[in-house]
Amino acid sequence: MKLPSYVVVWMKKGLSETCHRFFSVLSNPTRLAALETLMEGSMNVSQLAESLGQEQSMVSHNLRPLVRCRFVEVERRGKERLYSVNRDTLDPLFKLVEHHAESFCPSGGRCLERER
Repeated sequence: MKLPSYVVVWMKKGLSETCHRFFSVLSNPTRLAALETLMEGSMNVSQLAESLGQEQSMVSHNLRPLVRCRFVEVERRGKERLYSVNRDTLDPLFKLVEHHAESFCPSGGRCLERER
């Protein structure tokens, strides 16, 4: 059964918006650094801020969209909030990025290294 064109356009627009929001949240360098750090294990915001060398308020501000989009999960332990990554989403996503960089980037992924 062929879908009417207005349904196909609606589906593409909906996916475009979802992709835009998904990648917009991940496009921030502080958020990516937080995710990369949290891949090593759960941390509270103070530990994460120290590890990133950032102000705690800046880290908290950047954790909000990661939590809202469920890239990061929060567990309360008394007064403490521990942040951890959603491995179901981020493990395959980071593997995909690494594979793409190694397989398809002209420099074999070296373009991902910081320029000095």
